[in-house]
Amino acid sequence: MDLPVRTIITVFCGVGLYAAVFMLRKTKRAQRGELQEPSVVETPRARLFGGVPNALLGLLYYPAFAAAVWIASEPWELGALLAVSGGVALVSVVLAYSLLFITRMPCVYCWSAHVVNWSLFACNAFLLFKISYWR
Repeated sequence: MDLPVRTIITVFCGVGLYAAVFMLRKTKRAQRGELQEPSVVETPRARLFGGVPNALLGLLYYPAFAAAVWIASEPWELGALLAVSGGVALVSVVLAYSLLFITRMPCVYCWSAHVVNWSLFACNAFLLFKISYWR
């Protein structure tokens, strides 16, 4: 039934987790002064919420979201997940704008995470629709 959608969401979370781990390692290297080139992890936008690295938040978010999508079965639970993923997707819009027009720095891992976040929102919306209307 909804097994393929939940599996796809889990795979997206795995990709997001990989990007978050990579960027968190890069953040740590930047803090130690080990980077040879300028990086987005050194900009204020790399720490949007209380000085916490965005990558650390991703490290917490992706596994939690992957687990929650398997636990959630009621429309209100999936609606709550949709709200969370919508907030994260909106933050990704802000950060993508920043990459394009403010920092103007290439970051494949950042873009990967943004695409993952937008895809998680879309997949979760589809799952909610499927659970709510196709029962």
